[in-house]
Amino acid sequence: MKKIGFLSFGHWTPSPQSGTRSGADALLQSIDLAVAAEELGADGAYFRVHHFARQLASPFPLLAAAGAKTKRIELGTAVIDMRYENPLYMAEDAGAADLIAGGRLQLGISRGSPEQVIDGWRYFGYVPEEGKTDTDMARQHAEVFLEVLRGQGFAQPNPRPMFPNPPGMLRLEPFSEGLRDRIWWGAATDATAQWAAKLGMNLQSSTLKFDESGEPLHIQQAKQIRAYRAAWKEAGHAREPRVSVSRSIFAIVNDMDRAYFGGSEGQDHFGYIEPEKRAVFGRTYAAEPDLLVQQLKEDEAIAEADTLLLTVPNQLGVDYNAHVIESILKHVAPALGWR
Repeated sequence: MKKIGFLSFGHWTPSPQSGTRSGADALLQSIDLAVAAEELGADGAYFRVHHFARQLASPFPLLAAAGAKTKRIELGTAVIDMRYENPLYMAEDAGAADLIAGGRLQLGISRGSPEQVIDGWRYFGYVPEEGKTDTDMARQHAEVFLEVLRGQGFAQPNPRPMFPNPPGMLRLEPFSEGLRDRIWWGAATDATAQWAAKLGMNLQSSTLKFDESGEPLHIQQAKQIRAYRAAWKEAGHAREPRVSVSRSIFAIVNDMDRAYFGGSEGQDHFGYIEPEKRAVFGRTYAAEPDLLVQQLKEDEAIAEADTLLLTVPNQLGVDYNAHVIESILKHVAPALGWR
C-alpha cells in the first residue's frame, strides 16, 4: 500500500486560456480540489509555496480552510521556504491550522528553490548572520521551529499578567500534539537528507535533485532515500520515518488527456537550477494505463517511498485535475499494488 496525494503549485494568470485567473481562483480552487480528492479516496492534498510569484504563497490560511472543509485527507506543503519564516509565528500558525484540521497537517519545509527576486527573504526582514549563508539561515529557522513544536515552556511569565498563567515557563499557543512528528524536509542532496534524518524529520524528494552521479533521477533518489533511512536508524529515533517523492504522471484514458499530454517528454534531462549546481529533472510519465504501469514498475524511488505526490496542472481546472487523480487511483494504482 502507498499513500497517494496531489501537489499543486497554484499557478494563476489573467490569460483567457487559464482556468485559474486570479489569486482568489488559485486559493478557492485549491480548497475545492482537496475536497474532490478526498471524495475520490486520495490520501493527501499538498501545496507549494513561492513568494513574489503568481502562485500559492501563504499556506496556513489555505490549509486551515481546506482542513475545515475536509475530514480525512492529509493536508500539507512541499515546501515552505524557511529563509522567509519567523519560526515562532510559524509555529503558532501551524498549531492553529493543525487543530482546525484535526491533526492532519504534514508540513514540508526546506531551504527553498531559486525565487522570483534577488534575495527575496531580505524584503521579509531576514538577513543571514555574519559569515553565514541563506542556507544556514534556513536551517537555523527550521531548528528553532522544530524545538518550539516540542511544546516545552521557554518564555519567562509576567509576574503581573493580564490573565492567569499556568505554572512554570510558557510555551507558544495553541499547541498541537504530534505536529512535531509530521514535519518533512525537502532535500535536494544526499547530505541534506541525512541531516534531516538526524533531526527527526520525514523526507520529501521532488521531481528534481542536484546531480551527484550522472544517473537517472529515480536511481539517484532511491540512493538518497536509502542514505536517509540509514541515517535515521543510526540516530535511534523511536518511530518509523515517512518518505515522499513527487512525479508528473498522467494516465491517457480519453481524447482530452491525449490532447494535453500525448506528446509529453518521456525522459530525464540535466540542467542548472542554480549557477554551478547541475540538477537532474525527472521525466513526465504520460501513457495509456497498461504502458504506464510497466514504466512505473521500473522507478526505483517510487518503490522506496511510502508516499507519492502527483503534480497537477492546476490551471486546467478542478474538474480536470480531479479526473487526473482519479485516473491514477482507478487505472494505475491497483495494478502496482498501491491500492
